[in-house]
Amino acid sequence: MSLYQQWEANATREMSQQEYNTFWQGYLAEEQGVYEKILGENNPSLKGSLKDIAASFDMDTTTFAGFLDGINTSLSQELDLNELTEETALDLTIDFEKLYWNMLDCKAEWLYTLTEWDGVLPSDKRKEIKKEYNKTKQVVKGEKIGRNDPCSCGSGKKYKKCCMNKED
Repeated sequence: MSLYQQWEANATREMSQQEYNTFWQGYLAEEQGVYEKILGENNPSLKGSLKDIAASFDMDTTTFAGFLDGINTSLSQELDLNELTEETALDLTIDFEKLYWNMLDCKAEWLYTLTEWDGVLPSDKRKEIKKEYNKTKQVVKGEKIGRNDPCSCGSGKKYKKCCMNKED
């Protein structure tokens, strides 16, 4: 069983609500610590064996595999998570703009509001990314065809006598 499969089994095992809350609160605190260190060092590159990188963040390898699952889409080259072992040599490059976007997308306010972002992305760049992100979440309705308008199919009939009845 790969490290990632161990992580999935651990994270999705049956547990009480209290165990569930404790598990995720612990993980999220560890995750935040990793991001604080990565952003604080402003180094988008992580190199070494999975075991060594996990140790540098004071994480066990299984939990670090879970962290890699979360950051995977923010890497310049995504990992095959199911192939990860403790000895896997990693050469990860983090795209900080993509990471910020992904944090917005998963609504991880405790991560995208970290003060360490100040040294990585200027506030105006973060505002620009947030603005672009918000644009993708806005619903834009197309122009509504009135029942007495010419039908958009080009038949020359009124919409109510043509395609309006076909939408049922």
